[in-house]
Amino acid sequence: KSFTGFSSLCAFPLLANLCEKMKYVIRNKLPFEDFDGDKFSTFPTLRGYHWRGRDCNDRNNSVYPGRRPDNWDVESDSNCNGIWGVDPKDGIPYEEKFCKGADSRGVVLLGDSAGAHFHIPPEWMTVAQMSAKSFANLPTAFTDELDWPQFSEITGFLNSTIGGWTDSLYLRLRRRNRCNHRDLQNISQNGGSSGNLLYLIRRAAYLSFSLARNRLLDNPAIVIYATIGNDVCNGYRDTLSYMTTPKEMLSNVVKALQYLDSHLPNGSHVILTGLVDGRFLWDNLHDRYHPLGQLNKDITYSQLYSFLDCLQVSPCSGWLTPNETLRNLTSERALQLSNVLKEIASTEKFANFDVFYMDFPLKQTAEEWHKMGGEPWQLIEPVDGFHPSQIAAALGTSTTWQKALHEWPQVLGKENPFNDQIEAIFKDQGGH
Repeated sequence: KSFTGFSSLCAFPLLANLCEKMKYVIRNKLPFEDFDGDKFSTFPTLRGYHWRGRDCNDRNNSVYPGRRPDNWDVESDSNCNGIWGVDPKDGIPYEEKFCKGADSRGVVLLGDSAGAHFHIPPEWMTVAQMSAKSFANLPTAFTDELDWPQFSEITGFLNSTIGGWTDSLYLRLRRRNRCNHRDLQNISQNGGSSGNLLYLIRRAAYLSFSLARNRLLDNPAIVIYATIGNDVCNGYRDTLSYMTTPKEMLSNVVKALQYLDSHLPNGSHVILTGLVDGRFLWDNLHDRYHPLGQLNKDITYSQLYSFLDCLQVSPCSGWLTPNETLRNLTSERALQLSNVLKEIASTEKFANFDVFYMDFPLKQTAEEWHKMGGEPWQLIEPVDGFHPSQIAAALGTSTTWQKALHEWPQVLGKENPFNDQIEAIFKDQGGH
């Protein structure tokens, strides 16, 4: 922060504008490189297409993923789904032939660091694995805020390179209907809670907030609202006093939904995800060695949690603690807040979307992983000992999809019978 007399690097005149733009991007969850201002980018990180579908024309703000096609995309691809032009055999536009009445819809995540898929590679901290190669992904990691949304449970679309496979709600929606190609948005922030997520989506600095959805021009969306821990997690010693109360949770979420109702296209859907039971963390990790201590067998997760708590930087003082009573009280509050979400889903009505509730699928994920021969601790990020791992994200997708498929089939839309023909077009164009 300080060298050669300057209070910060950003004090250099040549860097001041760049730093201000960087701060704006991080604060508002918008792309750093977005020439036409439509909130979509051709650059992967700095909130680029790792976070939302890649723009196919960054010089035209009427071209972006998720919109309804302009004149059936006879002359160009207005929604970036790769389908445009006219079939010379019958003169029918391909978009009309393949996507008309196909229930096209996008997926949007409003979440926290778990939804953004926070991950610090363990090879950065495990002595035996350190090499120049192990740090090759460092620039990507830092320009994505140590998040990996391109592999996440909701919006992942690339093959994972961080310890598991990629499966996501977006990929499954895309397989169900290839017209949904690139229609994804991950609007998550590290430390996200019902309170600061409400602040994020209502900021006066950008009245349309970071959600890129036009009520009149775009397809409906499936919005996942998932703040699974930060309403009960904080680093304070008196952690219970700083947890969100049920009354605050009700107010925050209803206000957020009211705001969404004024921005989402009619026919959209919102799924509220309950909070996780974080006792799973201590129960499965506390006596295991952290990557920092694997060489000499001298640092357990219990010791790491205590150290972070001592510095008052623990991601969750209520769960990452040897105090069983406090862990139980934290889970009790988490259940109360989940019940608030459940009540909202059953009682509140909105004009442009219906609302559903689902528990965070940790129990089902653990059971499925056990059947596959896995251990519970493998479902937790090894470095921070707190977030869901890549394996947990992939398995969680299956649980979410199956619940929606059997209980809320209207949310997912119907399967497109022209998928094979559309896929042939994608292959001709060189894939994703």
